[in-house]
Amino acid sequence: MRYTVDTAVFAINSNIKFGILIGDNLKNSETTKDDEDRLRAAESKMRERIQADNVRELQSVSFYREFMTQAGINPNKFPPSVEAMFKRIVKGGQLPVINALVDLCNAVSIEQGISLGAHDLADIQADLEVRHSKSGDIFLPFGATEYEKVDEGELIFTSGNVVQTRKWIWRQSELGKTTINSKNIFFQLVGFDDKEDSSLIKAMTDIECLIENRFQGKCRKYIVDCNNTCINF
Repeated sequence: MRYTVDTAVFAINSNIKFGILIGDNLKNSETTKDDEDRLRAAESKMRERIQADNVRELQSVSFYREFMTQAGINPNKFPPSVEAMFKRIVKGGQLPVINALVDLCNAVSIEQGISLGAHDLADIQADLEVRHSKSGDIFLPFGATEYEKVDEGELIFTSGNVVQTRKWIWRQSELGKTTINSKNIFFQLVGFDDKEDSSLIKAMTDIECLIENRFQGKCRKYIVDCNNTCINF
């Protein structure tokens, strides 16, 4: 299978980096006490250092919003998913317990302040792309049973013509959602720096550790950027 980021994406901002991990043969489970403790600790630390009115000032959130604006997406109407999640947390809310993999991915996202999507490869039948939408692209909203058409020219993450995430990193599809039975997962992280101490690399290392240690799977990882726009996996 192939994953490609269209060159038009890098024309918006050449510094954008996509951290990709493939987790093979994972053994997901119900959320344990240790799993939930990590999630709650991440939420608590975020509340200690960030006020509700300051979420948009987080460097990653600010970068995501700026990129969306440059891509023609209104981040006030379609905020990056992590912004909505972080606001919920700092206002005192807790994320629901879903399953170990989802909850620990959320913990890593909170700890590193980064956009992190996990997609079950069982639902993905065609090559993956980050590109602008075109005629014939369709999307199955989370919890829905009927597909909706996607307007042309929208920045999307897609498998063939079946969109996995609309408005870049705004909303994931019902297809590819991570369940307790998920075994093979495609992880997509988005950052703007891939230095060793960057949030992107730290988060990728955290996910790799979870894949190999918590979920007893195997991991492959890649960086896709303006100098390396596609991978085969």
